[in-house]
Amino acid sequence: MASGPLRIGVLGAARIAPMALVRPAREVTDVEVRAVAARDGSRARAFAKHHGIPRVHARYDDVLADPELDAVYNPLPNSLHCEWTVRALEAGKHVLCEKPLASNAEEALRMQAAAERTGRVLMEAFHWRYHPLAERMREVIASGELGAVRHVEARFCIPLLLPGDIRFRRDLAGGATMDTGCYAVHIVRTLAGAEPEVVRAEARLSSPGVDRWMAADLRFPDGRTGRIECSLFSRKLLAMSARVEGEAGTLRALNPIAPQLWHRLDVRGRAGRRVERLRGPGSYTHQLRAFRDAVLHGTPFPTHPADSVANMRAIDSIYEASGLGRR
Repeated sequence: MASGPLRIGVLGAARIAPMALVRPAREVTDVEVRAVAARDGSRARAFAKHHGIPRVHARYDDVLADPELDAVYNPLPNSLHCEWTVRALEAGKHVLCEKPLASNAEEALRMQAAAERTGRVLMEAFHWRYHPLAERMREVIASGELGAVRHVEARFCIPLLLPGDIRFRRDLAGGATMDTGCYAVHIVRTLAGAEPEVVRAEARLSSPGVDRWMAADLRFPDGRTGRIECSLFSRKLLAMSARVEGEAGTLRALNPIAPQLWHRLDVRGRAGRRVERLRGPGSYTHQLRAFRDAVLHGTPFPTHPADSVANMRAIDSIYEASGLGRR
């Protein structure tokens, strides 16, 4: 495309869609949410009416076939990401797909191949990566004020008190590592700037084969270590943080996931100690701007398919090391 607006259709009336797309679209120029479809037609109509979306389609296929749409937002359950993203790409639509991109690395590779084959943009919706806090953490590490990095870790633990939620269903590729854990893995990979080997992993289950808590120890090719901890229900009710230990200092970030709500970047290094906070739009707004620019102007973006494949490989390895097997 050479000009806007970027016209987006939504697959499913998911709870995340208003926060991740609909409201940010009101702030981002040259982006319009034009259509929605859901398995329950009455739910789709209610969603469209509430959010001012002009068109309701009866089926997901109708969204893909709509000639007045340029892109699709895919917030479907994890197990449906691959099928509907590939179908959307082959229908000529660009895709913003919720995290994790796929159920496993094999599916992610299929999605990457489809994006390359069709020449369409495929972006994984790791919104945290588009907030200025993410780049600021990388800048601090690259500046050398922490010295040589020795260890990188991330935690994302929340109390998901919703019995029967799709995130606890194995058949829908659920589990803590597929939800909060994929963020923790992505944060560690991003801050380390390298791909980890899984040394060991331990899971606690909500039902057979479905993790409600996971912790994994990691090792990088240059000898650095890493760790992730994640949960949807555990004794640790809330933990959202990242930590980087260097030979000369430490970086700690509280709430790197959704910094717009509140965050704190604490740096202790060669120049002493300081606390930073970054102001501005929320992470979802930054992400939608990046998606728009990628589609309309060909601007590069960090959560591209190759990055997604690497993230899914790490997640697969964590599941295998825990004894649960990949999703």
